[in-house]
Formats: sequence, C-alpha cells, structure tokens
Amino acid sequence: MRGLGAGRRTRRTLARGGSGIAAELNLRLGAWPGVKITPMFGRWGYFVGPRLFACFPLRSKDTDLWIRLSRDDQRRAIESGMVTPHRRMSASGWVESRVENPSQAARALGWLKRSYETAKHIVEQEERR
Repeated sequence: MRGLGAGRRTRRTLARGGSGIAAELNLRLGAWPGVKITPMFGRWGYFVGPRLFACFPLRSKDTDLWIRLSRDDQRRAIESGMVTPHRRMSASGWVESRVENPSQAARALGWLKRSYETAKHIVEQEERR
C-alpha cells in the first residue's frame, strides 16, 4: 500500500482568497448571507447550500465569469449585451461574461445578486420538503 505522503502545499493565492478581480468578487460575494466559496476545478465556486450559482477562474489571466440564472433572467441578461450564453451549459441557465477590471465586476454584481437570490430561494424550498 502506498503512503499518502505530505500532500501538496496550498498555493499562496488560495490561502489569500484569490488575487485581482477574483479577490474582489470573493470579498463581495463572501459577505452575502449563506454564501460559501470554495476552489473547484480551477475556478472559485460560489454556493448557497449545495447549489452552485456562479464561478470565476483561480488564475488572474482568465476572466470568464459564469453565472447561473433563471430562464427569464438569462434571456434578459443576454438581451442586455453584457453576457453571452455559456458555450456548453446554456440550456441550464448559465451565461458567461468577461470581467477584466473592477468596473466590469461592479456591473456583473447585479446579475450575480439575481443568481444568488434564485439559488437561495431554491435551497429554501428544498429544505422545507
């Protein structure tokens, strides 16, 4: 049987909660009630309970914010021109937006808040069952 060893060290960026735009998003979204932020598959995952509502890359050179919206919100967001349908998961309500600077992050917060509220509502409904 092989030993588990010491394991990998946590990267400094992860220990600090991200860098650049990711750090700003983590700070803002982390302040919302019930939001958990965890690294997953090279992205920061933003959760309410078990429900993923958005994710953003760990690497500062990647800038594609993914947001899961309701059908109506997805349609409105795409019509606004700020986001595009997600390349693989648009059927589930996911959209993508480039967030390369703080002003773009601030504009994305409106759609992130809608996504958060929808996820929170779904989680609350599931808990009542």
